[in-house]
Amino acid sequence: MNIKELKERAKKIRKNIITTVEGAGSGHIGGSLSCVEILISLYSRILKYDPKNPLSENRDRLVISKGHASPAVYSVLASFGFFPEEELKTYRKINSRLQGHVFSGVPGVEFSTGSLGQGLSYANGIALGVKLLNAGFKTYCLLGDGEVQEGQIWEAAMTALQHKLDNLCAIIDYNKIQENDFVENIKNEEPLQKKWEDFGWNVLRVNGHDFNELFAAFDIFNKTTQKPTLIIADTVKGKGISFMENKHIWHAKIMSQDEFGKALKELE
Repeated sequence: MNIKELKERAKKIRKNIITTVEGAGSGHIGGSLSCVEILISLYSRILKYDPKNPLSENRDRLVISKGHASPAVYSVLASFGFFPEEELKTYRKINSRLQGHVFSGVPGVEFSTGSLGQGLSYANGIALGVKLLNAGFKTYCLLGDGEVQEGQIWEAAMTALQHKLDNLCAIIDYNKIQENDFVENIKNEEPLQKKWEDFGWNVLRVNGHDFNELFAAFDIFNKTTQKPTLIIADTVKGKGISFMENKHIWHAKIMSQDEFGKALKELE
């Protein structure tokens, strides 16, 4: 897909995200909308995978640590053929495998989340195992900026450098808003890039809604040796819907029917 096609795919996935959340009557919409281009970049050109055989031994692994972005993850997986888009209508329904946090029972999901902050440790284990086995696949981990405040993330950051996990790429969806407020008002993480560089990581900073910048960063990761890579993707919470953008109330707020209609119209 070319860039124009990728942008159209992003628009369709955003429609699926808001429709999925509206149908369930619950879900985290703001942080799902912010990571759409990151996920599409990975599934369109970066990851090695087979949607017909999602447990293929040589697949690249993507660990979704910010698991509350499940509406985005499921919408992207459906868009790339892991399961029918029709199943999105079952999101958060009784007996559905499409749980509120990403669930490993869904094709394409590597790791079930609930408590945040654990995904990077899990990704470390995969990446280290790959090195011990001399296997060739890569490991990626999508983090939320709020969860980066957790101590386990920084323990994992030290571990990854200690083992020179150059087959590991973490991506922070840096929309700068967490559940109740802007990140800087709760626990300021800046200077974020310098902190990760001081932990020894190869750190890249990009516009997380620009496909070309994302592809270039992943290309640099593939050429980096002896250290793990972190991509800080500057994004907008609620991206694509004007009345949601950069507003913390849309972390998990549910739309009224009027708001739902306005959102769909903006995504036409």
